Amino acid sequence: MAHTNNPIRLAMVGAGVFAQNAHLPALLALQDRIEIVAVYSRTYAAAAALAQRIGDDVAVYTDLPALLARPDIDAVDILLPIPIQADFVEAALRAGKHVISEKPIAPDSTAARRLMALHADRPAQVWMVAENWRYEEAFERAAQLIAEHAIGRPVTAAWSRFVALKPGNPYYATTWRRSGFTGGLLLDGVIHLAAALRLVLGEAVTVVSMVEQVAPDLPPADTLAAVLRFANGAICSLQVSYAVDSPWGAPLTIVGAAGSLRVDRGFVEIARPGAAGERIECGKLHGVQRELVAFADAIQHGAPHRNTPAAALRDLAVVEALLAAAHAPGLAVTL
Repeated sequence: MAHTNNPIRLAMVGAGVFAQNAHLPALLALQDRIEIVAVYSRTYAAAAALAQRIGDDVAVYTDLPALLARPDIDAVDILLPIPIQADFVEAALRAGKHVISEKPIAPDSTAARRLMALHADRPAQVWMVAENWRYEEAFERAAQLIAEHAIGRPVTAAWSRFVALKPGNPYYATTWRRSGFTGGLLLDGVIHLAAALRLVLGEAVTVVSMVEQVAPDLPPADTLAAVLRFANGAICSLQVSYAVDSPWGAPLTIVGAAGSLRVDRGFVEIARPGAAGERIECGKLHGVQRELVAFADAIQHGAPHRNTPAAALRDLAVVEALLAAAHAPGLAVTL
């Protein structure tokens, strides 16, 4: 497909919570560049409800091959459960469409490499894996500060996040998240943290970890404690639970040879010896819209983007290593 400034004609494949609450608002904010022309879901009612929020001319599909056969659709935004999404990505790539698909790249690295091999034969097609945390401004800014040696060599880091998935949470109602698929909520959630850590600290090289299933309705595991070593020598402790809540989770804190950073979506704080601390306010919770802008730039102008399949495979490799290390407590797994 030739580069063009014409609006990208896009189909949304999936009409679930994240499609409704994150991707749709972001796409509607980019109507000068991306035109939503169709919506697919397994059920007509779900697709029709989402289409109604877009406009009267939006086509509704429950037949994916019929949607993909339309030559006037340039791109698809695939927002489906982790266990089934890879098949839809493959179908869209084979149909010649540009693709943005939700993270992770695939349920496992074997499936990811199969899709990447398929994509390698289609260099004109853009395939972006939608990892919105890699487009959060605060993590970008922290990565820039570390690259500029603002705190010297990173020595140690720590990150704690406790966000319970309980009845009443809209994501709890997505029963596939509680279906016991490989990795479960740790794959679904920690993949974001892996992407952010890799953006800020570089490549992880070894991990040790323990995982646990605390909540009986969140199989196969919902809680993790781990240590990651990065190629630059930094060591990071990571604590995550989707079974319990706490008001005392901690932002990503990085201590370097010449200062420290604290990073969370919305801000970066920097402290250096002999200097007043500085807080840098950043945009917050806007990663979906920013990655969609990058997707449009890649299609229309051939611009590079950060959410490549190769980057997404490395995110997945980190999570797979964390899960594998849990089966060999105390032993490091090398990526």
